[in-house]
Amino acid sequence: MVAEALISRWDLGRSRDRFRGRIAEGRVQGPGSGALPGAGARRAPRVAVLRPQTYMNDAGRSVGPARGALKVPLERIVVVHDEIDLPFGDVRTRTGGGLAGHNGLKSIKRELGGGDFVRVRVGVGRPDSTDSQIVSAHVLGRFREDDRAVAELIERAAEQVERIVLGGEEPGPEAA
Repeated sequence: MVAEALISRWDLGRSRDRFRGRIAEGRVQGPGSGALPGAGARRAPRVAVLRPQTYMNDAGRSVGPARGALKVPLERIVVVHDEIDLPFGDVRTRTGGGLAGHNGLKSIKRELGGGDFVRVRVGVGRPDSTDSQIVSAHVLGRFREDDRAVAELIERAAEQVERIVLGGEEPGPEAA
């Protein structure tokens, strides 16, 4: 949902099938995409928004080849993912760090050859159970929160990614 919001926000146009995913590429367009305050006249950055179409646990099989073909340095990769260990509505960023058992992140780290990529962690909350089927259904199912709260969460996450991409924020070990 965050990827779709960014594609729309940056007016990247239609996505196409590539790298075992759906990818939209172009220069950041839209509000806030021009020169940054105090940065002088500067072209908007080129971006690629990739939505892997693999199983989540194999996301690296999409991300790795895309990074190689597009020649993106590891530190310029931004991965947006759900995080059950954050309360619904929290959005935090970090570079590197532990993967908290997230199999999709493990796959991405393995395929990228390292974990020093930026992560935007989108809090979806944890269900009141440790049963793996209940946890899976919680992460893969529809949000239980109202549509307005979900839209606000997606907007905050998209804004966070935009700040990182446009150079307005350097994520540290953990930033809220």
